[in-house]
Amino acid sequence: MSIPITDLTLRPPRSPKARLGGYALLPRMLDKCRAELNGSAGTFHFACPNDQRILGFLGIDPSALKSEVAKGGGDGEILKWIQANQTNRHTPEAIEAWSDGMDKRRPVDGEDRQRFDSYLAECGPGRTDILYWSDLLDLDDFVSYGGKA
Repeated sequence: MSIPITDLTLRPPRSPKARLGGYALLPRMLDKCRAELNGSAGTFHFACPNDQRILGFLGIDPSALKSEVAKGGGDGEILKWIQANQTNRHTPEAIEAWSDGMDKRRPVDGEDRQRFDSYLAECGPGRTDILYWSDLLDLDDFVSYGGKA
């Protein structure tokens, strides 16, 4: 079953907190992959450093995944392909813990903190409630597509 492509020049990909098969980041990465294949990714990039987190956790090669996504399957079909081809297998509890960790991932060092603070200053100056990367990405998506911080 083929699904419509999200045009990321018109609206953002799904939240990094959205889950597929229990995996955080996966729906967002698939949106970016489909849009890149369709030429409508805008400023988004498939297999970016954030995508590398889920790709590494799964043990999936980004090129192989992109080839599979190019066939036009829906999220359920892609998830089945991932489950059949991933080299890193995890229990449902491990998947949940990893995804919860991604939802609550904070800047970890000086360079990461500086990048986070700079990014936050651009999309949410004065916001003190944004502590996690997932919240910052959601805020940036909201503001970038016309919302007010």
